[in-house]
Amino acid sequence: MPDGGSWAQPGPQEHPLDIRFSKDDEDFRREIAAWLDDALRGEFAALRGRGGPGDEHTFIEERKAWERKLGAGGWIGLGWPEAVGGRDLPLPQQVIFYEEYSRAQAPGRIGHIGEGLLGPTLLLCGSDEQKKRFLPGILKGEEFWCQGYSEPNAGSDMANVQMRARLDGDAWVLDGQKVWTSWAEWSDWCFVLCRTDPDAQPKQAGISYVLVPMNAEGIEIRPILQITGDSEFSEVFYSGVRTDASNLVGEVNGGWKVANATLAFERGASTLGQQMLFQNELDQVVEIARRNGAAKDPLIRQRLAHAWMGLRIQRYNALRTLADGPSGAPPRAAMITKIFWATWHRDLGKLAMDVLGAEAEITDGEPYDLTRLQRLFLFTRSDTLYAGTNQIQRNIIAERALGLPREPRPR
Repeated sequence: MPDGGSWAQPGPQEHPLDIRFSKDDEDFRREIAAWLDDALRGEFAALRGRGGPGDEHTFIEERKAWERKLGAGGWIGLGWPEAVGGRDLPLPQQVIFYEEYSRAQAPGRIGHIGEGLLGPTLLLCGSDEQKKRFLPGILKGEEFWCQGYSEPNAGSDMANVQMRARLDGDAWVLDGQKVWTSWAEWSDWCFVLCRTDPDAQPKQAGISYVLVPMNAEGIEIRPILQITGDSEFSEVFYSGVRTDASNLVGEVNGGWKVANATLAFERGASTLGQQMLFQNELDQVVEIARRNGAAKDPLIRQRLAHAWMGLRIQRYNALRTLADGPSGAPPRAAMITKIFWATWHRDLGKLAMDVLGAEAEITDGEPYDLTRLQRLFLFTRSDTLYAGTNQIQRNIIAERALGLPREPRPR
């Protein structure tokens, strides 16, 4: 992109966002691109393009070793304060890292939940002792985290969590079930929403946020078989599981505030990396359309053009959202993000199958060896369901962005 200011905040009559990168930013882009090109050779060469959505089960130990390499290179916690071991890089350079990471087809990050969600939450809400205990392991790529939010009766309605936690001496004792826990099998720790006051009204007033070791006695992990044939997420059962009392983040019954802080960090700079992954997928679809003649079909060409435009819209909306900064409630522009990209990605999966034609019906091998685009199609069926269904997203936009009356709740 052309040289210019590093995302200067505009005045009321100016363009809403200057998305140009400075010379220092472009120097940083060349630095990270060169590092990735060199690092993704030898023992890590096989990881290129692996471990993304629908492929998370592959090369687990190798990708953990890759996380340690990222940590040793200082490429974890780029936006974290230097006082805790981060690099405190400006936002444009964080965006550049995620873009170049995806452009290089570096492997899916096993450390994403720790670095992108739990770490920032502890920086905002954790105690000094918690920061000293947990942040170094994330920064070094040595400890991995999963998220214990959803339950069978508390998916979109997170305030309805029923998993109990009671204080017993110097430990919290947890009983209950979580579901759709991504990477539970491969994680060292989980941050868990649990009910510490069953009589609290409103319901969210009785929830706490607790850190739990995944090797604790009483934890049972049951992988859930997905349509792709893999098991990226699991049910997790907690039976008398004990975790130290000091592993409570925030206040007792104050977990709702902490949980929402965690969710707010999902719209960070890594969203630009996600979009670069989407670009890689779209590029593959376009290449196949040119090769097999599908690009000659005017309807296919139109759908490819719409896909390209949709990806540009995602980028510009993400940049203007990030430019608003991390403080305060998410801007209204951020509230369209999930439903837009999820619907776009699902449609890309359909487009990929139509471009492939009859070839889409043939697997790479027995018994169920799927191609990359077949995995894309099957996995994207879930995009409009997880992390808030499209129906829930429409309610959020209507009520929080547009100020419309709340949808009637069952009595």
